[in-house]
Amino acid sequence: MVFDNETKQWLSGNEAIAQGAWEAGITVASGYPGTPSTEIMGNFARYDDVYAEWAPNEKVGLEVAIGASFAGARALATMKHVGVNVAADPLFTAAYTGVRGGLVVLTADDPEMHSSQNEQDNRNYAFAAKLPMLEPSDPAEAKAMVGRAVELSEQLDTPVMLRITTRIAHVKGVVEKGERVAVPEPSIEKVPAKLVMLPGNARVRRREVEKRMATAREMAESLPENRVEKGTGPRGFIAAGTSYNYVKEAFPDAPVLKLGMVWPLPEKMIRTFADSVEELIVVEELDPFLELHIKSMGIDCHGEDIIPNQGELNSFIVKTAVEPESAPEVFEPVELPMRPPNMCAGCPHRGLFYGLSKMKDVFVSGDIGCYTLGFLPPLSAMDACVCMGASISMAHGMAKALGEKGEGKLVAVIGDSTFMHSGLTGLLNTVYNNSYATVIILDNRITAMTGHQQNPASGKSLTGEPASAIDFEQLCSSLGVKRITVVNPHDVDATRKVLKQEIASPEPSVVISRAPCILLPEEVKRKKPTYYTNLDNCTGCTACVQMGCPAISWHPLTPEEAVEQGYREKQRGYAEITEVQCNGCGQCACVCKFDAITRREED
Repeated sequence: MVFDNETKQWLSGNEAIAQGAWEAGITVASGYPGTPSTEIMGNFARYDDVYAEWAPNEKVGLEVAIGASFAGARALATMKHVGVNVAADPLFTAAYTGVRGGLVVLTADDPEMHSSQNEQDNRNYAFAAKLPMLEPSDPAEAKAMVGRAVELSEQLDTPVMLRITTRIAHVKGVVEKGERVAVPEPSIEKVPAKLVMLPGNARVRRREVEKRMATAREMAESLPENRVEKGTGPRGFIAAGTSYNYVKEAFPDAPVLKLGMVWPLPEKMIRTFADSVEELIVVEELDPFLELHIKSMGIDCHGEDIIPNQGELNSFIVKTAVEPESAPEVFEPVELPMRPPNMCAGCPHRGLFYGLSKMKDVFVSGDIGCYTLGFLPPLSAMDACVCMGASISMAHGMAKALGEKGEGKLVAVIGDSTFMHSGLTGLLNTVYNNSYATVIILDNRITAMTGHQQNPASGKSLTGEPASAIDFEQLCSSLGVKRITVVNPHDVDATRKVLKQEIASPEPSVVISRAPCILLPEEVKRKKPTYYTNLDNCTGCTACVQMGCPAISWHPLTPEEAVEQGYREKQRGYAEITEVQCNGCGQCACVCKFDAITRREED
């Protein structure tokens, strides 16, 4: 595609949102990294005259944005869909206080759970919190809707939610460049009756919320983001966001009511459109949110009775659901070998989980991060994972439920960024209520899973400036933990000894597994030794294979092949290191008892 670079850009949805935030005069942005929202904050930080930060969690991020708004600045809070659960407390009350500067709360939902533990539909938050919500269907709309959200926020005195999904976040599109609007001058203005939510004030503000939503409903009727696209045929569609694209691809000539504001809904417009067609079909991903509210208006329509309510949609699914007799034939899927996710070669977490995998009686309460992959075979060393920070609290709950029967059997595993996100209070509770669970903090000095974002332990801010780095030993000690041990997880044997010792302890203990992520730029550049397999010594014991390192491959042998190739007749096969993949961690050499894995000396 050719276009004028002076006026247009080829941007992802996340990049476009960052551009839109800058053009809309937003000066303060805070959030917590989470796919598919992560790139918004990184891109916004590149603009001049703005402040952007990674907060310890989404609640803090939203509260920072609320504070900036109270000072009269325009502000943005970004998070993935499950992050809104963490930020829900301030979100619901901010609906009562309202704003001074425009406040946009971005939620990035993840249909199909590409990188998430659930598939919740956050349009329900807009309904429950009584907040307007916009939903774009491409990057150009995503950029424009940030500006519209700021306008609505200031006009209606409310935070405005902007919902995107994984497809909108990561798809590329042509986006018009715009100029930045005049940026409001921040100032302190004391309005305690509006901003202090004591019950007496909150009751007054509660009435204002209903007035505001009534106004928003009227505005929705004429908002250009809500539009009717005329077409032919007796069947009409209502859709929003990426679902609109699927409808247009499957039924390009059909009449469509495209909703850009998905809450509150333009009831008059919906009624008029419904009256203009013989059959009305609501197409949406996940919950029947639009369908339920349209049916509550007394309007008959189809929705989840024919459209799947799980996973992502596409044009083929929509076409097949509505007109199965005219759905196009598609080719059979090509059979490909399974490629399950895996920790990187040289990942420090592998050595830690290898040790845990040998403790068959130990229940490992896991958490959200790269290390969640410790659940997968061959390590198979994680037994539960619910949400950010839950590992420690769940282990404590199990300890209280099991009593003496659980002693020496309970471990919580949590990453450094996740520990600061929501693990601190769990550890405090464990100590305060005299538990015996062992907490393992996997300190790889970065927020690795979402793409190496900085955090309070990394020593740098979002923009790369030097920042205070948390000392985990001092922090855990200040919370009352008496037993604190630091291990190098690449030293597999030493790590396993410490794990046995601390898990057996009758009091709370913390093990800090400290080694940098192998993909950090400084680690990638660092010259590292590699290891190779001395096949003459390999007995096929599979100890190294059980670590699940992608640099180690297993070659099975039949008895005949074993004899023919010079191995023992009963040898099942041999392991071999692919040196170009090896990152020199040495974990495999630690577990090999036959000197079959050798460090290659530097030239």
